[in-house]
Amino acid sequence: MGMTLGELAGKRVHLLGIGGIGVSALARLLLPHGVKVSGCDVRESVLIDALRSEGVTVDIGHDPAHLDSCDVVVYSTAVPKGNPEMAAALQRGMPVLHRSELLALLVEATESVGITGTNGKGTVSSMLTWILEVAGREPGFYIGALCPNLGTNARCGSGRHLVAELDESDGSLVNIHPRQALLNNLELDHLNYYKSLEHAVDTLVRFFEGLPAGAKGYFNVDDPGVRTVMNRLNGLAKVTFGKSAEADYVYQERVVTDTHSRFSMARRSAEGVIDLGDFELNVPGAYNIENAAGAIAVACEMGIPVEACRKALASFLGLHNRYTVLEAGLHRVIKDYMSHPMGMRKVLATAALGSPERLVAVFKPYRYTMIRYHATNYAEALARADEVVVTKMWEADEEPIPGVDTLWLVEELRKAGLNVSYVEEMEPIVDHVAAGASRKDCVVFFGGNDLFEIAEKLHRTYEQMRRENSSEQGGFEETGDVEGK
Repeated sequence: MGMTLGELAGKRVHLLGIGGIGVSALARLLLPHGVKVSGCDVRESVLIDALRSEGVTVDIGHDPAHLDSCDVVVYSTAVPKGNPEMAAALQRGMPVLHRSELLALLVEATESVGITGTNGKGTVSSMLTWILEVAGREPGFYIGALCPNLGTNARCGSGRHLVAELDESDGSLVNIHPRQALLNNLELDHLNYYKSLEHAVDTLVRFFEGLPAGAKGYFNVDDPGVRTVMNRLNGLAKVTFGKSAEADYVYQERVVTDTHSRFSMARRSAEGVIDLGDFELNVPGAYNIENAAGAIAVACEMGIPVEACRKALASFLGLHNRYTVLEAGLHRVIKDYMSHPMGMRKVLATAALGSPERLVAVFKPYRYTMIRYHATNYAEALARADEVVVTKMWEADEEPIPGVDTLWLVEELRKAGLNVSYVEEMEPIVDHVAAGASRKDCVVFFGGNDLFEIAEKLHRTYEQMRRENSSEQGGFEETGDVEGK
């Protein structure tokens, strides 16, 4: 559908699934452009409450009557087949846009930077946005997460830049054409769409080949999948970052802990190697150094002073439910949306840096296709945990695969030598984990908001245990020596 952002002004755009983190971000970006925004979703949420307070009309439930005063309908891949509003819009011949096509209109109207990859794209996007904000550039942003520094998931900035996290899960990012783009890493994920790693590589190559003339690409040369994409691109200006000495922006880890880190960085140029100095991060783990290196590379190429990068990263607070730590004395409960084994391995490695007496991973598997393909990778990723607690998988409306289900994955993990407990329903997880408590537990929850409610209940249980222990010991409270991020 051919349409410009300007042509949407004064029209009512109706967003299906508006309570999702990505679709709600689109609503926020449309409002300042004079677009009337409405939407619907299946349930109330904090995000929906916030959108209503900002002037968006939101209905609960899907009813074709919602379309009566609308001009354009926007859907995402998550909208199920047979959605009554989608069917009605097509029957009426209304203009219909995929959310990537709408995002493309916003991206192409700005000096935009697109950030993508299997893991870390939200963090890199947030880091870069915060750097630009600290540098006084007043950027716009579109991010599929909530960043405490930014206060929301999307904003139309008064500056000329827009930083956009680009979702690669369904291949629709090929519809979007930013002026600059970064690829952080690439492994096989989203097996409901991608048939192979080569399919994912082909999609990313198409995306970079579709960037406008004069565009620049940024690539993490330490990642094999990224290198495969980069090596197939001709004619694109390329900037690389990584620990590898061949990178244009080279970083070295100095200090890596489960609460903070420090690294140094240098830039190769025609004049030689330029030392950019040390950078402090108050978010944990080596993987966040990698994320920060990508953000610094883009910022420097945009002409942002290194000191602004240094100041911004030192005050960066991370993302909501990305290694979010809840502390109760020496016990720690960590919430992380990560579901890909590559990222889970990095999160557990970071948690282990805190030297817990017992490291527990609580995992809610996701999709039949994912557990079938990644069973061995999950075993390797979770091997660092002293115990792995698996709860019933979320199928995400996938067709079952004969012989592949949660219990099959549990047995595969046990065959690999892991100590696995299967707790089918989520509620009993709290009592199960608390019953085996050591003096210093670290329990990492990998899943979504429903599992995170269980994580918060476990945290409250640890708090109660701490208070009871304090009372028995005459008021002495044993507390941790680090802050949760």
